[in-house]
Amino acid sequence: MKAPSFWHRESFISTLLSPLAWLYQVGAQLREEFTQPVILPVPLICIGNIVAGGSGKTPIALSLGRHLRGLGIKMHFLSKGYGGTLAGPVLVNPGLQTIGQIGDEAYLLHRIAPCWVAKNRIAAAKVAISAGAEMLIMDDGFQNPTLHKTFSFLVIDGGYGLGNGKTIPAGPLREPPAKAFSRAHAVIIVGEDVTGLKEHIPSHLPVLWASLEPVPASAESVAGRDVVAFAGIGRPEKFFASLEQVGARIVERVSFADHHPYTSSDMESLSEKAARHKAMLVTTEKDLTRIPEFYRARIRTLQVEIMWHNPELLAQLLATL
Repeated sequence: MKAPSFWHRESFISTLLSPLAWLYQVGAQLREEFTQPVILPVPLICIGNIVAGGSGKTPIALSLGRHLRGLGIKMHFLSKGYGGTLAGPVLVNPGLQTIGQIGDEAYLLHRIAPCWVAKNRIAAAKVAISAGAEMLIMDDGFQNPTLHKTFSFLVIDGGYGLGNGKTIPAGPLREPPAKAFSRAHAVIIVGEDVTGLKEHIPSHLPVLWASLEPVPASAESVAGRDVVAFAGIGRPEKFFASLEQVGARIVERVSFADHHPYTSSDMESLSEKAARHKAMLVTTEKDLTRIPEFYRARIRTLQVEIMWHNPELLAQLLATL
């Protein structure tokens, strides 16, 4: 789904939906109170968020996975396989599964380390440990109470902040900020804090600063070129801004819903736009995985990676696990 525009600010619609937001909170609270978290024999790192969609969780998980793998730790990823159809648990293997079965995020994660997809988080953790995992990184799941988290990073987009401050469906929050901060061990702010987010974070919580930066070789391939940019991610505008940052000339931009499953019809329409403008098609790595293989060779991607602005603090936090 695309995030409604009223999630970003106070409005009549958000006020009208406030009773439903209260019911959403009550349901989440009851689930938490009646669930006994399972404590695992290995550390579990959770990369979660408080705002629905587009915070940068998966790039953070990939970055931490590379770091831990570099330390010689046998870490595995856990993913719910959002957008996929498999219930799992199953080890991601693109030779045996399609993106439609495992989800785009799980596909990206498996390129760094073994990734287990399962709707049941406990089942995924147990099978990963039996397969030799010494540490687990769970992409998302901060609001899932079934597993005890050894360390939870709360990832927030500095450009979006907390939106209008209301919970779903009146706003973008999955839970009230105070409740989320009480369970987090550290907060990661991705991008410039233009909304004054830092002021809302309790003083005892460590704050890590990061940004999504274009990979140089990828940036060079689109710099100075006319492009038709398209994306089906949480916040497509972030992708468009990154393209402009590296010097691409966006002649048309097309936004799809997050995790949009591209069809041949979609791609023919996009190809016609590119031909009309005499421009190249550019999208994200995550989007490319959901495009029919026949069309992929015609499309460039702008690859991005996490840049840590206080990496020494990150190393200190990870050393405590």
